[in-house]
Amino acid sequence: MTSGTPDDFDVADGTESDDEREARESQEDEAFDAALKAVISSGLIAGPDASVIEDVLHEDADAASDVDETQKLAAKTELDAQVDAIYQSIVSRAPEHKVQPSLQRVADCLDLMGNPQRAYRAIHITGTNGKTSTSRMVEALLRERGLRTGRFTSPHLTTVRERISIDGQAITRQDFVDTWEDVAPFIDLVDAQSQASGGPRMSFFEVFTVMAYQAFANAPIDVAVVEVGMGGRWDATNVIDADVAVLAPVALDHERWLGSTVEEIAEEKLGIIKLGATVISAAQQPSVTDMVLERCREMKADLIMMGYGLEVVARETAVSGQLVTIQTPAARYEDVPISLKGSFQADNAALALAAVEALFGGVALSGDVVEHALMAVSSPGRLEVVRSSPTIVVDAAHNPHGAQATVEALQEYFPGRLIAVVAMMADKDVEGFLGVLEPVFDQIVVTGMPTDRAMPADELAEIAGDVFGDDRVHLESDLANAIDAAAALAESDTDEPMTYPAVVVLGSIQLVARARTLMGRPAPDGA
Repeated sequence: MTSGTPDDFDVADGTESDDEREARESQEDEAFDAALKAVISSGLIAGPDASVIEDVLHEDADAASDVDETQKLAAKTELDAQVDAIYQSIVSRAPEHKVQPSLQRVADCLDLMGNPQRAYRAIHITGTNGKTSTSRMVEALLRERGLRTGRFTSPHLTTVRERISIDGQAITRQDFVDTWEDVAPFIDLVDAQSQASGGPRMSFFEVFTVMAYQAFANAPIDVAVVEVGMGGRWDATNVIDADVAVLAPVALDHERWLGSTVEEIAEEKLGIIKLGATVISAAQQPSVTDMVLERCREMKADLIMMGYGLEVVARETAVSGQLVTIQTPAARYEDVPISLKGSFQADNAALALAAVEALFGGVALSGDVVEHALMAVSSPGRLEVVRSSPTIVVDAAHNPHGAQATVEALQEYFPGRLIAVVAMMADKDVEGFLGVLEPVFDQIVVTGMPTDRAMPADELAEIAGDVFGDDRVHLESDLANAIDAAAALAESDTDEPMTYPAVVVLGSIQLVARARTLMGRPAPDGA
């Protein structure tokens, strides 16, 4: 026998070391456990459902998972509270619909921050109607090209985080909080400077614009798609130097702040055009077209306009949207599926295609990029079906021009009896809006909204009575009751065979937001 320590193992006398013994016992335990599992999992003991054993064996893992999910929920709840606290602090400032004729506060704040808005290219979008849908189409096309995008739109439907989107998704709770912490010290400095000279604090919309531009730089993104809040010239977003300016149709809206004529409103919106930019314009009324031409000459900007090398050549409806053929200065895109309803969305798609082509120097996009982007794009709150049996549609139309586009689409896609649920802001052209609806809707249910800007429901009902006739107007101050009443009216006896009635909620984006929530629709963009 070779001499050694007592821990050594000797084959001759059968002794083993402690390490060897522990290894052997461990192997035996594993073998026993495997054998036991095989026996108790058999039909003799477990019965016909052996999955019960698996449930027991994974009980500890599930318990650990439950703890993990609880921790995640607690963290989410805490972040939601932080987001809401930030939002409440910002909403106490001047409201976003109150345009302040100065860009100095926003410019000063961004300058202190190192001008994050200069870290990426931009497409700037203005107009009276169609801005949000066009922004979403532009973003979808850019993302399909492989670019990182930031999108800034307003207002929001469910959560303020929707206003700032990164790569098609609402900014995360943590990134929202982090972005606020980044910008808050600079906002405080600019507030103090402005108030010291007798001016106001930065407004609600100015603060969110600064947050968006900072969030985009933090991401970082390649291209920002920026929707004007109101007007253009004095809109807080107009500190950005965009390569491409998009002008959606200009019509009367926000007259209290932008002007009482289409020409005055157009003057404000044309203020986003920068020196040497490319302008993509929807078809405009003749006086506005003249203004567009003059502004482009002044700014040495290239102009691409609907009807002049840019047009929707053909379109046909489909259950889930439409099929369109679009001619741009660079290409003809045949039979492109678009997931959004209405001829106005086909026009928006043409503007979006031309804008993205312009960003790339006028080069045509591949057919696959266009098809994949537009067949999947969404625009919540725009002719969105939120329930069936009966069909309930929500739409953000809130002025006569928008109402006209909506009723044309409704007649195309929903040929049965239509019942409207309407609430509106007091500063809107209520009579003009209802006048567009009257020939198309069988009856109207008037309701209210919990905001000081809203027209009281009884006043709105009185105007509706003048337009529709009292026998076609119903008043339900509570939105849920109003939708129920409209559904009952829609499903009442009808002499029209093979047609399906629909309830349409419209008149205010805030109303649409509340209706979507009532119908259980998720927040847009994964917010």
